[in-house]
Amino acid sequence: MPVYRSLSTPAPTAPQMPLEDVSARIRAQGARATPARIAVLRMLQTASRALSHADVEHALADSGFDRVTLYRVLDWLVESGLAHRVADSDRVFRFSLAASRSPEHARHAHFRCDDCGRVFCLEDVRVSTPVLPAGFTSKAVQVSVSGACAECNARPS
Repeated sequence: MPVYRSLSTPAPTAPQMPLEDVSARIRAQGARATPARIAVLRMLQTASRALSHADVEHALADSGFDRVTLYRVLDWLVESGLAHRVADSDRVFRFSLAASRSPEHARHAHFRCDDCGRVFCLEDVRVSTPVLPAGFTSKAVQVSVSGACAECNARPS
């Protein structure tokens, strides 16, 4: 049976962390644990699905963080390996807590359920880096599959 993990569910290696641990995790990246970084990382930890920038902005509207700050925080979390960014079929980026910081973790496909919106890591679907022409270097390779997840397929029509 294929191995998959919902990106909206924290991985066993990334359990729910108290506020102090979230701050320490951010500082371990050599960065300041700002209120915005703490709030967004905590939100990704507790999310039931991968979140768009608009989802984060709406949920944190009362916190006083502006839209640009939230874009920068989400980008920083991805660059730091603390979050995933997956492009959706509707051309919206969705963000979720990263299960692992290892380079191997980044080499698998993702699946987005068109019905419930959840995004899953397809751990058994390995993605290899393509051979590039001389002078080219790759930064990331993404494979994304969409359709209906097992849970949504099991629902009566």
